[in-house]
Amino acid sequence: MKPARYISKTNFMLNININKEKNDTERRLVYWSEQMEMAYGFMNSIIKYPVEECGESLMFLPEAIKDEGLSVQFSHTKLAGKHERLFYLRKGLVKDFIALSREMNNLDWTLRVEDGFRSKVMQKDLSLQENIFDNVLQRVLWETKAKKPDPNLILRRLTVLVATCPKIGTHMSGSAIDISVLKTHDLSEVNRSGPYLELSELTPMYSPFASDDAISNRTKISEIMYRHGFIAYPYEFWHYSKGDAYAELLTDSGKPARYGPVDFDPPSGTITPISNPKEMFYSQEDIKKKIKLSLKRLKRKIR
Repeated sequence: MKPARYISKTNFMLNININKEKNDTERRLVYWSEQMEMAYGFMNSIIKYPVEECGESLMFLPEAIKDEGLSVQFSHTKLAGKHERLFYLRKGLVKDFIALSREMNNLDWTLRVEDGFRSKVMQKDLSLQENIFDNVLQRVLWETKAKKPDPNLILRRLTVLVATCPKIGTHMSGSAIDISVLKTHDLSEVNRSGPYLELSELTPMYSPFASDDAISNRTKISEIMYRHGFIAYPYEFWHYSKGDAYAELLTDSGKPARYGPVDFDPPSGTITPISNPKEMFYSQEDIKKKIKLSLKRLKRKIR
C-alpha cells in the first residue's frame, strides 16, 4: 500500500482538470503551471517541517557496494559542469540502497545513480548553471507568454526544480539520490519519457503527457524504491529520499525528519548541521542579473 499523501497527490496529478477543448500546447502550459505551484506549496511545507538531526555520517556508495556483486552505475558527468559528484548517502540508508539495487538487477535492470550528496556550494552552483537557468527562464517566458520575465516567478520555479536554500534541498541532507534505470543487457535507458533533468511538463512523476509505457516504468521503479523506504518526490520522476522532511511529509508519518541539511567533510566523515538552513542562496538582485545574462545568451542562440 502506498502512503496516504502519496496516493492523494498521485491521483490529483492523474486526474487534473485540463480543458480538453484547448490545444495541446495550452493544455501543457496549464498543467506545467499548476504542477509548479503545487510543488511550491510543498516546499513551503518543507520549510516548516521539524528536523531532529540524528548525527549519522555518510558512506561512499561505490565503496559500499564493491563486494555485493551488483550491477550499479554512477554518473561520470560533473555537477554544474565543474564539481565532482559526491555519491554519498547516510550510513543507515546504505543497506536499503543495496537491497533495492539487487531487486532491480533481478529484473534485468541496472540502477544508475545520477547524484547523491551536495554541498551548499554545489547546490548554489547547480541552480545558477547556465543551461539550467536558461531552461527555467525559457519555461517561464513560455508559461507567461511574456517578453519580460518576472524575477519572482523565476525564483519560485528555481525553488521547486533546483532548491534555493538548504532546508528544501534534501541532497544536502545526504538522504536523497537522483536515479536513472538501464536495461542490464545493453545499458539502454528504461523509458521514462525523458532523461534525467528533463525540465518540462514531462517532469512530474505522473504527467499525463508521458507515454503509457513511461508511466508504467515510473510506477514500477517507484514501487521498488518504496519497498525499501525511498519515497518519490512527486514533481520530478528521478528524485527519491528516505528519512528526511520530504519522506516524512509525503508519508504523513507525523515524525520529525532525522536527516537535515549538513556540511560534510568526506576525508574525516565529520558532519555539522547547517546553522541557518533557511538562508537563501541568492537574492532577487542576483536573479535579475542572471536573467539579463541569460537573455543575452538566448538571443545569440536565435541568431
